[in-house]
Amino acid sequence: MVDIPGALHGACTRSGAVAALGKRGVEAALNSGALVALWPRVLVDGSRQLQLLTRAAAALLTVDPEAVLCGRTAARLHGCTAARSSPIHLLMRYERRLQARADLRVHRGWFGDDDVTEIEGLPVLAFDRTIGDLLCSDDRWEALACADQAVALCPEAERAGFIMAIGAQLDRRRDRRGTRQAADLLWLIDGGAESPPESWLRLLVVDAGFPPPTVQYRVVDIDGALVYRLDLAWPEIRVALEYDGYEAHVGRQVHDAARDADLARRGWLTVRATADDLRNPRRLLDELTRAFRERRVSLSGSRLPVAG
Repeated sequence: MVDIPGALHGACTRSGAVAALGKRGVEAALNSGALVALWPRVLVDGSRQLQLLTRAAAALLTVDPEAVLCGRTAARLHGCTAARSSPIHLLMRYERRLQARADLRVHRGWFGDDDVTEIEGLPVLAFDRTIGDLLCSDDRWEALACADQAVALCPEAERAGFIMAIGAQLDRRRDRRGTRQAADLLWLIDGGAESPPESWLRLLVVDAGFPPPTVQYRVVDIDGALVYRLDLAWPEIRVALEYDGYEAHVGRQVHDAARDADLARRGWLTVRATADDLRNPRRLLDELTRAFRERRVSLSGSRLPVAG
């Protein structure tokens, strides 16, 4: 580990490293791997080169000190683990010159001082602005998962206000591209999903024409005590959709079967989904369609009917 005065999260300019260590000292550190040339003119502590904060600080030094961290990088720094940490995303104002680098994504757009906050000494787009941008321009599946996580990170009493703040960001967005996609996703967000696959599963069934399900629905007994919490549910017709993540459900088949049987005694139909169903949803959607038809619910809007 190399200690360079003024380095932020182990990232500094080459000239700063030379000023602190001398040319020979920098060459020796590079040869030993103590310093790594992550991008042109920018060096990082070799032991920290994979850390997000280090790469984010180095990206700002590489591209433009007046840029701000945005997109998936900003979401990750705000606490959304659903956002991928690579590449690093930066936002520059339109009047600044554009410099692209490997493993960097440089975006151009407008932002004001109120749109920027500081995390660990780094300029980062505000959380509501970040989520609004992702809903407009990113992959729908990852954007929804990040948005659900963002809302879940808020105290419960503040969640509705945070969703409204995202909507306000969309309303005043200068670049109107993607705002229709964002509006379609915004009404699905409630922060109830406990994992990205649950967010993806909700989007999958809505895209297929099913009504929006309730997230983390509470099944209670006659005294109001909690009996079960369902991942997704249509309580009006008592159909439940449970996601069986591998780690959470390995070795739990007997337990899950007993749970489904008890739910059936309480009048519920339970459909189970796995990671394979997210990749190839035909089986899942067929089974869910059969459950709705058993409840005599019309699915005329479904785009994936049961295969004949």
